Amino acid sequence: LAHPDRPPSPVNVTVTQLKANSATVSWDVPEGDVVIGYAILQQRQDGQMQRFIREVNTTNRACVLWDLAEDADYIIQVQSIGLYGESQASKRVHFRTLKETDRLPSNSSNQGDITMEGLDKDRQLQTGEIIIIVAVLLMWAAVIALFCRQYDIIKDNDSNNNKEKTKPSSEHSTPERPSGGLLRSKKKSPSVNIIEVAPVWGRARSQLPSHACRA
Repeated sequence: LAHPDRPPSPVNVTVTQLKANSATVSWDVPEGDVVIGYAILQQRQDGQMQRFIREVNTTNRACVLWDLAEDADYIIQVQSIGLYGESQASKRVHFRTLKETDRLPSNSSNQGDITMEGLDKDRQLQTGEIIIIVAVLLMWAAVIALFCRQYDIIKDNDSNNNKEKTKPSSEHSTPERPSGGLLRSKKKSPSVNIIEVAPVWGRARSQLPSHACRA
């Protein structure tokens, strides 16, 4: 079987997001070519350090270079990895890292820094989750407060109803005391009659014949 040719070399290789210890490399791939990865040759210009980065099963067209030396010159070349091999290396691109005291160039863009974008998204997600949790807790607190308020109102109504039910029974029981007093006064009336009978008995004795008294 005849294998297709290797993919063409990447084009438009650029370096952005220059910092003291990192930089971002990006490139383009010609349309119609099947590319499954990339390889980057990173070399310090003074020859002290050389690094080879290779990644497959990815469609990324950018890579962040870490652990770079401060204020140092580097040369990079990029290769495309296809199904049956690698392309030729791209043109050599030269760049120089910044000093710790230097600031980013005004024309630099944060869009090329994939890692920083990921960190920003994670922070936004964490902030959104915290806001949702606080809103749910406040909602539950409001529901519990409303339930407690309704419970207190129902409890007060029940106590008032019980007080109203006990008032009629006490009012009906009070008239019984005078009636009891009347009954007790009626029971004492025979003693009064007995006292009144004594004079009558005396009269009866005075009306007896005189001979009966003598006897």
